[in-house]
Amino acid sequence: MVALFVLLVTLLLTPLPALAVNPDEILADPVLEERARDLSAQLRCMVCQNQSIDDSNAELARDLRVLVRERLVDGDSDEEVIDYVVSRYGEFVLLKPRLSVRTVLLWGAPVVLLLLGGLVLVLMARGRLKPRQPSVLTPEEEARLDDLVGKQ
Repeated sequence: MVALFVLLVTLLLTPLPALAVNPDEILADPVLEERARDLSAQLRCMVCQNQSIDDSNAELARDLRVLVRERLVDGDSDEEVIDYVVSRYGEFVLLKPRLSVRTVLLWGAPVVLLLLGGLVLVLMARGRLKPRQPSVLTPEEEARLDDLVGKQ
């Protein structure tokens, strides 16, 4: 009896994935539906921003899921659907951005800045570690120093 109770409580407290796709959105063709799910998993919800449109309950995510399915039913390829959504919402809608000059600069800039900072630190340390030659005071500077110190 106790084991049954523990099992029941465990099942009730176990988190289940909350898929946001509504039954009225699901396509009749299982192949198209699988493609739609794959594409929806690649697109970011613009409201939630950390979820795919497949996982989000936001209205905009629902609209995007419907749009993806409509484009697939119209005969678009996966790449055409992605290109269409990106043309409307920008690259930010992609959970995994495409490799381009912009993304290379974005991801490479911190590495370049760290390397430049390290180079500057090394050059500064080398300059400070070099022994400096003491400068010789002129007779006027020695006299002024003697006046300030109070030597007669």
